[in-house]
Amino acid sequence: MSYSALLSPINVGAMRLPNRVFMAPLTRLRSADLPNGTKNIGGLPTPLMATYYTQRASSGLIITEATDIAADAKGYAGAPGVFSDAQIAGWKMIADSVHQAGGHIAMQLWHTGVVSHYSLRPQGQPPVSASTVDLGDAVRTSLRDDEGKVYRVTATPAREMTTAEIKQTVDDFASAARNAIEAGMDVIEIHGAHGYLIHQFLYESVNQRSDEYGGSLENRMRFLTEILTAVTSAIGSDKVGIRISPLGQFNGVDAGSEDDALAIIKLIDSFNLAYLHISEPDWAGGKPFTAEFRRQIRDTYHGVLIGAGGYTAEKADALIRDGLIDAVAFGRSYIANPDLVERFHQNAPLNKANSATFYGGDQEGYTDYPALAQ
Repeated sequence: MSYSALLSPINVGAMRLPNRVFMAPLTRLRSADLPNGTKNIGGLPTPLMATYYTQRASSGLIITEATDIAADAKGYAGAPGVFSDAQIAGWKMIADSVHQAGGHIAMQLWHTGVVSHYSLRPQGQPPVSASTVDLGDAVRTSLRDDEGKVYRVTATPAREMTTAEIKQTVDDFASAARNAIEAGMDVIEIHGAHGYLIHQFLYESVNQRSDEYGGSLENRMRFLTEILTAVTSAIGSDKVGIRISPLGQFNGVDAGSEDDALAIIKLIDSFNLAYLHISEPDWAGGKPFTAEFRRQIRDTYHGVLIGAGGYTAEKADALIRDGLIDAVAFGRSYIANPDLVERFHQNAPLNKANSATFYGGDQEGYTDYPALAQ
């Protein structure tokens, strides 16, 4: 089968990309500890990460794993950051390598909010969120043992952010965006999905605030609005994308209705971003989007629209042809198939991903998946 729509070029922001097969952001937890940093929490990009991303440079656009905007944004041991000189230098090594291989790369930026553990936080402080919340075993995160192996724990209950902390976090997003561009990234992506901090502010299942950041949907969108304003002012709207997951439940956080989703998408549309990236709930066992909801999204958002979720090449090509999306971000397919674009060109079979090596570890299950030529 020919996937001529999926494999056709596309303009995104100021970039001309060779295809619409994007690499989704994939947390892999393989960063090294920072110099003089806390042992076993990671944060420093490595040469192994450069190899991993460069292997996948034929993607229309690589979107990196979620990256901490500040030390107190951290929620997972082994996740990288972009708030120190050493981290910027590490990411520059990665971006330069991807560019030398002919690729394009975006950095996803996050603050995990309640999805964290006190042992990952400065001075062992509890996580912060839109409101004081304890979601119990519905929220788990990952730590490393003394041998560097990843294990899962229940997240530490979070306390409500102060207004000053909200303003500081907005500034941290803008600073991280500048750092990412300094490191050579073509674009940054704001992580507003999957139950992390921005998502926690958007929905009443967590946000019980009584100030200007809580209550009505307009108020609950204020934090996102301020982040979008700060980041686009810092680096330009054509270098900014955003990922949202408007339906379903992630990390114990319930999303809202389709009407809520469309209101959030309308807000995002007003910023004239490089793209909107929507994570659909079917990859996590949720109900697929209806055809009507897809049409409503397309009618509401007028820029480049990226789909992600339970996509095959066939589904991606068909929805692009129908004008309902413009590109697709593939996740687990890209873990196991560094040459995914070429496999789609040739209708070649795909390698199967080994879930036991998704998080943490070394090159096994990371840079050792064979390409077709091998």
